[in-house]
Amino acid sequence: MKLADAENGKNYRVLSINGGRGVVSNLYSLGIYPGSVIKVSNKSFFHGPLKVSINGTQVALGRGISEKVLVEEV
Repeated sequence: MKLADAENGKNYRVLSINGGRGVVSNLYSLGIYPGSVIKVSNKSFFHGPLKVSINGTQVALGRGISEKVLVEEV
């Protein structure tokens, strides 16, 4: 499933990132890469960024970026 479709309060493992070199580089610099576990902290249903927690750090991801991250529930 796409990270954009994830539910609040659940943990997910990143399976892959379907984006260009820039997208992948930006996500890697945030600690989001295949195999990492992230928790969805705050998701608005209609618009706005998706807030996730990775290694104790809160990060906001735009909807376009979160559509490119494939995850599975842990």
